[in-house]
Formats: sequence, C-alpha cells, structure tokens
Amino acid sequence: MKKIFSIIILLSGHCILSAQASHDSLYSIWQDIKQPDLNRVTAYYEYICNEILYSNPDSAILLAGELIHFSNTNNFPTATGFAYQIAGQANTLKSNFTLALENLEKSLATFRKNEYKKGIARSLNYIGNIYKREGNYPEALEYQVRSIKISEEILDKEQIANGMNSIGNIYQAQGNYPNALEYFERSLEIYEEIGYPFGIAMSNNNIGIIFYNQGNIPRTLKHLKKSLRIFEEMGENYGIANLLLNIGDIYKEQGDYFQARENLKKALKIFEEVGDKQGISFSLNNMGNIYEMEGDYPVALEYYEKALKIREEIGDKQGITGSLNDIGNVLGKEGKHLQALKYHEKALKISEEINEKIGIVTSLNSIGHDYYNQGNYLQSLEYCKKGYTIAKGSGLLSPQKIACQCLYDTYKNMGNVNKALEYLEKLHVIKDSLKAEETIKTLQQMGFEKQVLQDSIATAERERLVAEAHQEEVRKKDKVRNIAIGSGLFFLLLALGFFYGWRYVKRSRALVRIEKDRSDKLLLNILPEAIAEELKQKGRAEPRNFDMASILFTDFKGFTAASAKLSANELVSEINICFEAFDLITGKYQIEKIKTIGDAYMAAGGLPVTTNDSAKKTVLAALEMQDFIIKRKAENDGMDKLTFEMRVGIHTGPVVAGIAGVKKFQYDIWGDTVNTASRMESSGEVGKVNISHTTYAIIKDDPEFTFETRGKIIAKGKGEMEMYFVEKALSPGKS
Repeated sequence: MKKIFSIIILLSGHCILSAQASHDSLYSIWQDIKQPDLNRVTAYYEYICNEILYSNPDSAILLAGELIHFSNTNNFPTATGFAYQIAGQANTLKSNFTLALENLEKSLATFRKNEYKKGIARSLNYIGNIYKREGNYPEALEYQVRSIKISEEILDKEQIANGMNSIGNIYQAQGNYPNALEYFERSLEIYEEIGYPFGIAMSNNNIGIIFYNQGNIPRTLKHLKKSLRIFEEMGENYGIANLLLNIGDIYKEQGDYFQARENLKKALKIFEEVGDKQGISFSLNNMGNIYEMEGDYPVALEYYEKALKIREEIGDKQGITGSLNDIGNVLGKEGKHLQALKYHEKALKISEEINEKIGIVTSLNSIGHDYYNQGNYLQSLEYCKKGYTIAKGSGLLSPQKIACQCLYDTYKNMGNVNKALEYLEKLHVIKDSLKAEETIKTLQQMGFEKQVLQDSIATAERERLVAEAHQEEVRKKDKVRNIAIGSGLFFLLLALGFFYGWRYVKRSRALVRIEKDRSDKLLLNILPEAIAEELKQKGRAEPRNFDMASILFTDFKGFTAASAKLSANELVSEINICFEAFDLITGKYQIEKIKTIGDAYMAAGGLPVTTNDSAKKTVLAALEMQDFIIKRKAENDGMDKLTFEMRVGIHTGPVVAGIAGVKKFQYDIWGDTVNTASRMESSGEVGKVNISHTTYAIIKDDPEFTFETRGKIIAKGKGEMEMYFVEKALSPGKS
C-alpha cells in the first residue's frame, strides 16, 4: 500500500498539462517541420510525458535529451527547463536519484535564469519528492515549503495543492497520519475549488490510505471508490490501475484473497495495455504477496521473480530492493535462511547506494531476523540495533516496531531478561504511538500533563456532586441501602476516573519522552553536550574564555583541480567519506568538531571541557587523520581513482567559544589563536602535521612523539614563526 501511495504522489499528474490531442497527433505535430517551432516543442513535450515516461523511462531520457538540444538551439529556455524535468522524473522512476537531482537542478537553474516562477516551483516540488524517496524528510519538507511559497506569490493554486499533497506524503511516510491527513484534505479543498479532477481523485486516494492506516476501512473504501469513479469518468487509465492496486491491497489485508486477486488482475491488464512496466511490476509483486499470505510459497516466488526481472530491466532500484526483500522473506519461511540472507544483503547494498532509508531499515531488520533464525544472536542484535537506530532517527515508527520485536526475541532467547524487558517496553510504547496518532498531535499542542490531571479531577468532582445529589434524593426512600449503593458508585467512578487519568498520563509521558529523546539527539548533533545542557536549562549559553585550546585545521591539496575532474556526486561522496572518518577520530580522542568549510575541517581540543592532555589528544587526532588520508590515497591510486592529499596545522592558545546565531545554532570559536592555527595549516606540507612553537612546548617531552624543527617560516599576516613537524614515535622493536 505504501509503495503504491508513493508512486501516485511522485507523479501527481504533473505531465498531464493539456494533452487533449491524441498521442499519435502529438507526435505528428513534432515531426511536421512546417509547424511553428513552439507548437512542435509543446507537442513533443506532452508526447514524451504522456506516452513514453511511465512505460519506458530510458527512452524518455533519450527523447528529453533531444528536446533539450532542439530547445537550446531554437532559444526556448522554458522548454529546456521542462525537458530537464522529464529527465529528472525518468531517473526518479529508475531510482537513480543522483542523476535525477542533477537534471532537476539544471531545470531549476534554467527557470531561475529566466525568472519563470511556475517552473521554479515545480522543480522545487520534484526535488523535494526525491529527498522524500531518499528518506531525507527535513530536506524534503523544506523544498516543498519553498515550492508552495513561490506558488502562492503567483497564485498558482494547482501547484500549491501539489505541494500540500507532497507534504502529506512526507508525513505519511513518517507515520504521522494526523498531519498527513490535514495536508491531503487541504490539497483536496484547493483541487475542488479550481475544478481539477485528477487532483481531486489523487487526494481522495491518499486520504483513503490514511484512514486505512488508522484502521477505518469504511471511510477508506468511501474515498477510494470516489477516486476510482473520477478516474473512470476521465478515462485516466493510469489512475484507475493504481486505484485497483490499492483496493486489491485492502482486500488482501482483510483476508479476502479472491477479491484482491480480481482487482490486481484488472490493474495488471490496464498496465499491460498502456505499456507501464513499473505498474506491471507492482501488480505482479502484489500478486506474489497474496500467494505468500496463503502459504503458497513456490507460486509467490514465481511472481516476485517476474516483478524483479522487470524492475531490473527498467532500472527501478527501489522496486528491486522491494522484490529482493520479498523473495528473501519467502525463502526464510521455507527454512532456507542462508539463501534468504543473501537476498536481504543484496537489497541492503542497493538501498544504501540510493540512500533510501525505509529500504535500508527494512533490509537491516530482515537480516537481523535471518541471523536470529540461524541462532546467531550476536549478529541478529547487531543488525536489528542498526535498523532501530536509523528508524528512530528518521521517525519511522513501523520499522522501529519490527526492530524492537527482533531485539526482544533475541535477548529473550539469550537469557538476558533485563534487555528483553527494555525492548518489550519500547515495543509497547511504539504500538501505543501507532494507535494514538491523534493523541500525539493533541499532546504536542498543549501542556498535557497539567491538563490531563485537571480534567481527571474535574470529572471526578462532577461525578461526586451527582452522586451526592442522588444520595440526598434516595435517602428519603431507603436511607441505609441507598447510601451504601451511592457511596459504592461514587468510589467506583472516582477510582475509574483516576485510573484512566493515570494510564493516560503514563502513556502520554512515554510518547513525549520519545519526542524529547529525538529533540535531544538533534541538539547534540550541532552542539557540545555541556553547551546543549546549558541551553536547555537556561534558554541561552554564555560565551566562555579558554586559555589553552588547541585548534586543528585540515585542508586538501589540489581540491579546485580535483573538482573540475570529478562529478559533483563523486566529489561530495569522497569528501563525505573523509569527513566521516574525521568525525570518528575526533570522537575517539574527545576533541570537539567545530565545523567544515568547503574542503576544510576544523576541530578543537580543550573545550568546552578543559583537560590537561588536550594538546596531546589533538595532535594524536591530527596524525590519525593524516594516516587515514595517506591510506585512502593508496587505495584509490590502486583503482585509478582521483583522491586528495592533505595538510594539517595545529596551534594552542586562548579562544572565546560560544553559540553564534539565534535561529540556526552553531557552536563556534574566535580569537587570534584560530587565525594562527589556520596559518600552521597553510604553511605546512602534504602528508605532515605542522605545529606551532606553543603547541610544541606543551608536548615536546612526551615520549610518544618525535619532532622535526623547521626553523622560522614566514606565515601570511603573522611574519616569521617557529614551526615543527610532529610524528608518532616508533614503538620499541619497530623500524
């Protein structure tokens, strides 16, 4: 269900602009050189969108390239921008998110250059959809908000509604059904206002799925049937087929496999008629789901393998991971745990390549389950913990539930009762969260603890007054008997009131604790722990002076030349690998990462907590960073890949440290020590760690280091300064 939902949101009917002519006549207009160029371009764009894109993404990419060339040659910048959008959509369908983003960024740049706001808004919307597919929900949300803002400026209500739909999709993926429902309903209201039937049908579909996720089957079917009716009136086969998929999925989950199959057969037939290979693969995969649920594993595998073959043909990597995981699950049910593991590991590798969070978490949990079935509990714990951590960080409740179940079962079988109970408690909290999304939304908007207690007491007090009035009335008839009954009733109601109030508060606290842990984690990602704690307690963090902080700077040699030879993706990927390693090293030596500036990395020892060995730890960290880069270069040279060499510099002295900014907090340091440390880096040499005389004086007697005196070197803006190369001393017996 969720996969189908995402497809409808992704496409959103954006390519259906006017397309009132038949596909054949559109292509004829493009081929007719007597037609005005603008007419030809428009017809070709609509032809690619409506006839080629969904059925053959590879061909769509080639034709989009032809359209880009023609539009550039004939000076149609708007058409160029839309052609890049087609290429972006086609690559998204193939799960090639890197190329999709490159194409969409080009479309965005083209529209911005020509100040075409309608195109800008649409490109932002598409880019946000890709970030959502990758599981980067904050980035996805930011792009959708920007898209809506521009659409509001030009009063483009259709695109506003599209943005609302996309935001609803983001919240739905995170399991935040109340917020998702709110945005889907707002988009539906706009679509109805402007009379856009495709949008009305799409929003009804999405609203129906939210009700389905909340267990409200009657309202689900009501919205899906309304959506289906609209698509049928439009003759929109793609929408009809997707609705049939969704309705079939509902019947499947309800155990009505006959109706599920009937709907899937109809959907499959339509997808085959229109040549939509991705739709065909979904139909086949969902058919496999039914046979798996019926226990007919050989037939289920046949359908999964057919779906996998099509997805591999069209390059749908996200679909491929889904089929691989499904095949692995069936093999596991057949007791073929080693084979299941291979499929799940292959799915994980592909999900990591495209950075698709839900796929990564699903595969990690499945691998953990495979190891559990093999009795390899340590490996099971490792993978399920990874799955839980990523799911929690991304706000994915359902995968958290699966991971917690895995961890509970594993710890229980290992005899670790305390850890098993810990994850059992988390499991119950997550289950409550999944059942109580409306409660979560309400609690986030009010000071719930006080309100809950007040409501419970007020209810009990009203019940007490009613009971007393009742007692007074019946006292006249049967004083003794009715007093006893009234008192018993009162205390029962009072007890029930406080019991339900207590349980409500307990669950609410657990839910808020989850949100608090998430917020704390995010805060610690950008601020040191001590500063974050001060900020939470006081609402501000005072600047502090540090007399002896050791500042470390790194910089890659030849970065500008390398950036001209590498693609943007290769360049960012290589820098990210290096900086991730540096983050681990700074954590190991307990020094604080301050920031990255382009290809430069800055860290500091001796703050925010002062230690006597901070200079030593900073130097050790620098040496380990340099060692990593040297080994990385050797590896890349062996594979004929371009890589970096690096300079590192360190200086020790006084600095001021504190939080810069009021909206986006950043912990930063200031002072001449920072400038001097930067000069140590720029005055150093590749493969070396260059330190100032001040840093040398602190660690010169430490037997772990050896030094090479460089004498006085001219540093820009500083004049002559004593500098030293530092290395780690060889251990006895080594040469």
